[in-house]
Amino acid sequence: MLRSFQTVAERCRHEPDKIKGSRHIATVVPVEDEAAIAAALKEIRSEFPKANHHAFGWRLGADAARFLSSDDGEPSGSAGVPILQQIDRLELTRVLVVVSRIFGGTKLGTGGLIRAYGGAAREALEVATVVEHVLTAEVTVRHDYARAGAVAGVLHRAALEPRIAEYGESTRIVIDVPVDRAAEFEVALREATAGRAEIDLRYPGL
Repeated sequence: MLRSFQTVAERCRHEPDKIKGSRHIATVVPVEDEAAIAAALKEIRSEFPKANHHAFGWRLGADAARFLSSDDGEPSGSAGVPILQQIDRLELTRVLVVVSRIFGGTKLGTGGLIRAYGGAAREALEVATVVEHVLTAEVTVRHDYARAGAVAGVLHRAALEPRIAEYGESTRIVIDVPVDRAAEFEVALREATAGRAEIDLRYPGL
């Protein structure tokens, strides 16, 4: 079972030294979905209107199953793939890396482009803050007042706090539980409440 994934904490930007007069400005962006990717690309293109190319690579999904790279007009395989390779080298997901190139007047050749784009992406990711995101399941518990002490005891032993707590004639709480502990936590709740609490366990989509 997938328990966690690595991504970047926040957007960052890095520009290496010019290569034969050309600038390669790398922007690293944490993203949740393709809509966020499209918005980030639009913003970056507007920031650097003089850039001849905005090559990029991205991975999405906690399982890193979805990905795309684009050369944005550069020779095939010379820009997008080297960027994506740097994302994969660090085993990151939910991340977009864009390298905006402002041409300096001297062609670099395919090999030079690969080194320039891949190098800019590598250096930008080296200055980015990489974080581990623990996957959690959502556990919703509904119980009457008589079960409150039993439920509180299970939460205390598991060192967990409700994200949502609603009190009235009955209590409804929502707890985020690491996925590898969720099934055990559900069993503990059912045993503590003698099966009289309503429990809904939902695992995250990838």
